[in-house]
Amino acid sequence: MRVAFYAPLKPSGHPTPSGDRAMARALIAALAHAEVQACQTSTLRTRDGAGNPVAQARLFAQARTEIARLIPEGRKQEWQAWVTYHNYYKAPDLIGPAVAAGLGIPYLLVEASRARKRLTGPWSAFAKAAEAASDAADVIFYLTHRDAETLEHDRPHRQRLIHLRPFLAREELPAMSSLNGPMLAVGMLREGDKLASYRVIAQTLASLTDINWQLDIAGEGPSRGTVAALMAPFGDRVRFLGLLNEAELSDVYARASLLFWPGVNEAFGLAYLEAQAAGLPVVAQDRPGVRDVLAPADHPPPDAGSAALAAALRDLLSDATLRAERGRRARAHVAAHHLLPAAAETLLDGLAACGVRS
Repeated sequence: MRVAFYAPLKPSGHPTPSGDRAMARALIAALAHAEVQACQTSTLRTRDGAGNPVAQARLFAQARTEIARLIPEGRKQEWQAWVTYHNYYKAPDLIGPAVAAGLGIPYLLVEASRARKRLTGPWSAFAKAAEAASDAADVIFYLTHRDAETLEHDRPHRQRLIHLRPFLAREELPAMSSLNGPMLAVGMLREGDKLASYRVIAQTLASLTDINWQLDIAGEGPSRGTVAALMAPFGDRVRFLGLLNEAELSDVYARASLLFWPGVNEAFGLAYLEAQAAGLPVVAQDRPGVRDVLAPADHPPPDAGSAALAAALRDLLSDATLRAERGRRARAHVAAHHLLPAAAETLLDGLAACGVRS
């Protein structure tokens, strides 16, 4: 089976690491696991973060050029379906719907969001294109239940929504962590939601005056100075590890005691899956998106504040048996729901629903 694959926000071959790039690569790996060849189509990035109509007009023109190129390419390669990862108003799929229609093949989306309030304003043209792409999809795979709510409300009658759990691009679990090292936080050092999580971390650490602790931070970004200032009161108990490659990050998971990441406005967070796969218990807030990837546990709601997070950290840091128990449950949860075999089966189900079979 051969399908076209496109990621308008960030291609799988982009040099800068991110959750979007990781997920695009994971989808290609899951399709391969299902014996489906994902044919790379276009590297056109459609993202407009500024709401610039001139930039959007230029991207529309570039997309038309790509459409004209890809329809004959699809006939030549005999694509049986088109799969796009991540369609939203700042980075809509301007190519897939037209190519799929031109070839007469099913069009499938993975992770689409609708933003009707953006149909007016600086992103109006892109928002309309994102809505049109979502309307055109025969199947939309949603990653979180929060996404499913709006997708269900606005879906065309013929469209199928299928839950694809976020997953890691691996078939087996890594080695179990020793659970005896420092706490770990994994997140880019940048403004917005990531910085908001680091602020919650700093507030929480300030109340952990009755126990010994160490925190390693894996990540890099333009807000390094701001995060360093937040952590300065804790001296050498907080270490910055910088940007780590996959192997280096695996080593860090293997020697950590737990993952501490509040998850402010996270879509879901692959770091949660990576940490749990290594057997790390997680301290996070009970937030939409986050709860879709965490093993069942008593995670405090955001309005419980930093005191509830501090209590959860105190319990885990002072009880090795509890850490091990929570870590084993986390590993079992990831093994059952968030690895390649489960993702491959779901993707095949979606293709079959469109009549696409090998």
